[in-house]
Amino acid sequence: MKTYSVTFLPEEKTVQAAAGKSILEAAIVAGIPVNSVCAGEGVCGKCRVLVKSGKVEAEPNSFLTRRDIQRGMALACHTYIHGDVVVEVPLESRISGVPQLASEDAIRFGRISERVGEGAAFAHAPLSGKAYLELPLPNLTDNIPDQERIYRELSRHREMPTMHIGLAVLQKLPELLRESGWKVTALLGYRGRTTEVMEVEPGDTSARHLGIALDVGTTTVVAHLVDLNTSETLTTKAKYNSQISLGDDVISRIMYSRTGERLKQLRDMVVGDINDLITGLVMDVKAKFHDVTYVVCAGNTTMVHLLLGLNPANIRREPYVPCAATLPVIRAAEIGVKINPRGLLLALPCVSSYVGGDVVADVLVTGMTDSEELSLLIDLGTNGELVIGNADWLVCCSASAGPSFEGGGITCGMRATTGAIEHISLKPDGRIDEYSVVGGGKPVGICGSGLIDAIAELLRVGCIDRRGRFVKTECGNRLREAETGEREFVLFPGKATALGKDIVLTEPDISNLIHSKGSIYMAAECLMAHVDMTFDDVKHIYIAGGFGNYLDIERAVEIGLLPDVERSRFHFVGNGSVQGAKMALLSQEALTYLQVRIAAAMTDFELSSDHKYMNEYSSCLFLPHTNIEKFPSLRGKYGKPAQAEGARARA
Repeated sequence: MKTYSVTFLPEEKTVQAAAGKSILEAAIVAGIPVNSVCAGEGVCGKCRVLVKSGKVEAEPNSFLTRRDIQRGMALACHTYIHGDVVVEVPLESRISGVPQLASEDAIRFGRISERVGEGAAFAHAPLSGKAYLELPLPNLTDNIPDQERIYRELSRHREMPTMHIGLAVLQKLPELLRESGWKVTALLGYRGRTTEVMEVEPGDTSARHLGIALDVGTTTVVAHLVDLNTSETLTTKAKYNSQISLGDDVISRIMYSRTGERLKQLRDMVVGDINDLITGLVMDVKAKFHDVTYVVCAGNTTMVHLLLGLNPANIRREPYVPCAATLPVIRAAEIGVKINPRGLLLALPCVSSYVGGDVVADVLVTGMTDSEELSLLIDLGTNGELVIGNADWLVCCSASAGPSFEGGGITCGMRATTGAIEHISLKPDGRIDEYSVVGGGKPVGICGSGLIDAIAELLRVGCIDRRGRFVKTECGNRLREAETGEREFVLFPGKATALGKDIVLTEPDISNLIHSKGSIYMAAECLMAHVDMTFDDVKHIYIAGGFGNYLDIERAVEIGLLPDVERSRFHFVGNGSVQGAKMALLSQEALTYLQVRIAAAMTDFELSSDHKYMNEYSSCLFLPHTNIEKFPSLRGKYGKPAQAEGARARA
């Protein structure tokens, strides 16, 4: 098959691609991070590239204007290579920047010392431990085997009914014990009811003992390096999940993984991200990979399947059955994670196809199962997961929110990284009053929290109606018709932006956000109805997830994303996924509680078969809702019935 060279600018990186391959496929091979929300299906318009030279063939699409095409702009996913090509990937089409990490000090439930340690809910007993042993020398009256001598000494210090030692360790044991003068350190790994002697080292090496807590998210991978002796978090890092280039959401990635080769590709991508983070973490504290002995990761069910190389195909097919919910403890090296060669990796248990270990971790961190009071947990992201319950019971569900909360499917949307507008307010005439940009400087685009602010503000000042449609007389000269024929509102003119391009909101952008917020609110309402409760019965509402940490509660209520209850009931959890993974890493008791009292006890409620969800979802596609009575604090602001607005539109 004939191949051609494809050169990507500005990196000037060249790869070979077979004739007929797409530019996006070539970019993936080259390791060039091109944004592709839809996994190459051609329905998001985010993978725009500039073909500088060469022969290509492009499929028609509605995302590019005539002027774009004349300039050489093309969608990387639907533009095919038929000669040597030079391609420039513009900044707005790149997956770049570093995710924002919330300060633990600002998170109410972020301090693990309050939940694990002396006098806390769970005792400090890490999943990996080091025990320094001074073994008695064997003699004619005490001549038990070397292995039993290790076991006997360990049993004197701690209760370990079942112990195991691997063949590789046994093979080195006789020589090691005698050369070290019978003074050794045993590296122990907790594997359910079995304690494995993972390694035996000469002398006392117990001082340096590290573990990793991981949040393997659809969008972001977050890692915390933890001193297992002291429970101290030594350093943290995060990066965007490289799988984003193959789809923004789990369904896209499941569809992409339909062959064994592609499944391996997805696994290698996320393992590569994890290894990059671990490398940075150990370098920060001048440690070695060998010092890291245990990894605990939390993630949604699909991400855990992709990490472990499990086929996720049936997750998206009715009756939605995953390969596994409770995952075995494995050697980290089995999937290529670079820590101590004998080190272990545990993925927290999932509940169902769409409620994963990240949500189970959230519940553990909030402590909502410690109280008789009713609590509601909402984990906001591409997929929204909700849990209702208390010390006696837990019921959960999942709703597909789509990628708009993280900037996906939005004309000028982006993730919450450098250059993203994260908060915004408007003057009565629709002009910008105040705004903040992640990292400072001129804006590049708008992320989820900024999008919610902008829509709430446009509604407040009258530039849009409750259906999310622009009201021309109220928007002044900021409202215009784009080349595509859609109406768009100019938030920032090009001269005020980092890319020199206008940052706009279109009616489809607003509609995308309305559908996302409607899905979450309707899921919460259906979950409450399923357990015969109302929002008035809920004493605490916990907001989890990276996006949720930057959410303005008042604005979220104004657009109908969150219920209209006393604002003091809302609590931010932050990244409960990584915090829960850390709790499990530091406490065998916490892990057992998470497995038995939370994951195994949680009842999954399938929204797709709920008539209320299907029948009433459309009522949520107004701001804040068709029935304003559900939002009593907003009646004075937006008291006009939705039906009246619909009649006005028809007129």
